[in-house]
Amino acid sequence: MSIERLVFAIAGAFVLLSVVLSQFHSVNWLWFTAFVGANMLQAAFTGFCPLAKILKALGKQSGTAFN
Repeated sequence: MSIERLVFAIAGAFVLLSVVLSQFHSVNWLWFTAFVGANMLQAAFTGFCPLAKILKALGKQSGTAFN
């Protein structure tokens, strides 16, 4: 699995998890959802994704989006 697919999968899991936590624990978990969305938005414009850097350091192979 490439870095790009892992980034999408992990971001999606974080969003779903924070929505579930906001329903069962505290509405403040939606701030985490906003953080994930803002990070994805800035990565779209700048090409810098912290999670992609971490995955690359762990030895995952990159596709073409986060070189």
